[in-house]
Amino acid sequence: MADPAAVFRALHHGRAPDDPLVLPGPWDAASARALEEAGFPALAIPSAGVAASLGHEDGRTPVDEMFAAVTRIVRAVSVPVSADVEAGYGLEPEELVDRLLAAGAVGCNLEDSVDGVLLDPDRQADRLARFRAAAGDRLFLNARVDVHLHAAPSGTDRASAATGRALRYAAAGADCVYPIAAPPDDLPRLAAAVPVPLNAIGTPDSPTAVRRLGELGASRVTFGPALQRLAAAAVREAAQRLR
Repeated sequence: MADPAAVFRALHHGRAPDDPLVLPGPWDAASARALEEAGFPALAIPSAGVAASLGHEDGRTPVDEMFAAVTRIVRAVSVPVSADVEAGYGLEPEELVDRLLAAGAVGCNLEDSVDGVLLDPDRQADRLARFRAAAGDRLFLNARVDVHLHAAPSGTDRASAATGRALRYAAAGADCVYPIAAPPDDLPRLAAAVPVPLNAIGTPDSPTAVRRLGELGASRVTFGPALQRLAAAAVREAAQRLR
């Protein structure tokens, strides 16, 4: 049987510019099965979607609840599943690796900010290197770059800051970098500078926009909690009609 992590890693490479890897985000077992049945070769769990499904604010899901949800989702499908584990819940990298492997995930997102504050990029790179050393090839590491999400000193060139962090994280062993919320026009510069695949955030209602992100340099497109929010909106609309 093929190694799921190797299968997942291979999906990120050799892609045509107009065909990035699309990884929709399940928030529970039922949504994961629906996405697998739709034909997606792999899935990427969004922490915000899981938080909403469990009744928590984004970023406030207890670690045991998050990993229990990841385990349920992984067990529900036969395709590889990566998980957004935010900034790691304060776990040491070695313990984080153990928890992900126990849950059956093939990889994770790791953020470089906590409570709206960017982490020191060199310290984050050291943490990513420890994660890579503990995981070996068993987990795909997607290093999120949050410089476009949070306040920065006046005069900061966010594109340069994002590129600098992405390069550090790739050198530390990240398989992919995720400059979340980077303007699409910044993607070609990032893709040209960074020697690993690039993750961009897209909208799930526009295949044309997804293809465009690929043409700009993204090897992979995810949607955060957008599908969960669309589902919740559909439930609200149905409930209003019933009333």
